[in-house]
Amino acid sequence: MECDKTSKDDLIKKIMDYKFAANDMALFLDTHPCNEKALKLHNEYVEKLEEYKKQYEKEYGPLTIYCETDSWSKWVYPSWPWERSEK
Repeated sequence: MECDKTSKDDLIKKIMDYKFAANDMALFLDTHPCNEKALKLHNEYVEKLEEYKKQYEKEYGPLTIYCETDSWSKWVYPSWPWERSEK
């Protein structure tokens, strides 16, 4: 039976993938600013990136110090996003 909750490692990977893709499209758009297809893809990647970041923060806590949080201890005490959890 599979759980609806995405694992921490899977979410981090998706965040990294979409961040890379959005940055890559931004670089392409620097030299091709009128390419509508590239702009559309960039916007789609940014939208998915934001969705995954929000999901991660909701399930596992803040990704950076710039995230809103109701408790500073959520940032200070849990493992960092790039640290692997012990299995």
